[in-house]
Amino acid sequence: MTEKENNVKHFLDLIKKSRKGKFKIYIGMSAGVGKTFRMLQEAHTLMRNGIDVKIGYIETHNRKETHELLEGLPIIPRRKLFYKGKELEEFDLQAVISLRPEIVIVDELAHTNIEGSKNDKRWQDVMEILDAGINVISAVNIQHIESLNEEIKQITGVEVKERIPDSVLQQADEVVNIDLTADELITRLKEGKIYAAEKVPTALNNFFTSGNILQLRELALKEVASQVVRKVETEVISRSVTALKANKFMACISSNAQTSKNVIRKTARLASYYNSPWVLLYVQTPNESTDKIALDKQRHLINNFKLATELGGEIIRVESPHVSRTIMEVAEQRQITTICIGKPHMSLFKVILATNIFNQLLKKLSVSEIDLVILS
Repeated sequence: MTEKENNVKHFLDLIKKSRKGKFKIYIGMSAGVGKTFRMLQEAHTLMRNGIDVKIGYIETHNRKETHELLEGLPIIPRRKLFYKGKELEEFDLQAVISLRPEIVIVDELAHTNIEGSKNDKRWQDVMEILDAGINVISAVNIQHIESLNEEIKQITGVEVKERIPDSVLQQADEVVNIDLTADELITRLKEGKIYAAEKVPTALNNFFTSGNILQLRELALKEVASQVVRKVETEVISRSVTALKANKFMACISSNAQTSKNVIRKTARLASYYNSPWVLLYVQTPNESTDKIALDKQRHLINNFKLATELGGEIIRVESPHVSRTIMEVAEQRQITTICIGKPHMSLFKVILATNIFNQLLKKLSVSEIDLVILS
């Protein structure tokens, strides 16, 4: 692309960005920290200042203090639809776009829409609203961030099914952390301000332990801090500073499903932290050709490609019997600065001695300016 074309594209991107609605996300370490309460407080403040704000979707979970804040706020009725013989309520995307409020409050960003809805996920609804030029205030818990899924599972023992791509957070103009200490959150739980009384003992013994809360709190604080750093780098620091060599990451995966998933998520986190692009490389050897690879491995590969796409990665698939050579060729072609691979199942010393691919890759990297990151 010529310099003239680049300038035109940059100007068009600025126009599109100026037409989009502004996006604010409240993020918390868990349910019950007060995200919904804060959004409703903000809605009242906006109304007092003459702003046309409407409630698109709010989930109060029958918490008395939160529910009382709905009084006096204009609410867009939810649409009703039948699913499996039951009448259910869902966020009305079309009503919001038709009414065109200045600001709409949309809770539960990671929510999965009822089958038959225009979009599978609520975050996709929000993207449409923003594209229509409407400002959105929303909320999400840290455990719903896609690239943190494995860490959340290790901390809590629970695999969160409803997740949002990291790119959704990156599109936010403002990310605000709603913070409580572990003791404050546990007190709120015991007082019945989060769950019904019969659910409290189970919650205290499982998800809401002090250890879990402290680790989730740290993740939430780090996430918001990294968002602030990214905004400073992209909007405050002069473009002239970016003349330095930019980071570009490449995740290398095999057909090993679990290792590959970890490599994808952690590479995406690194790329997000450095506000850098990243690609996913899968070198398909003759042993893994479509007529030889097991069906379950094919399915896992497809799912991993989909995950990488959702996390903002570009998929590169190359057929070759020479894995290390292909990795280096692609890295040089794409001007990769950091290659990310999964930790081998044996000790690194044994791998270097016993596996030709790894040995070749290390030799090639030793004479290049490309870094190698081994992810656990």
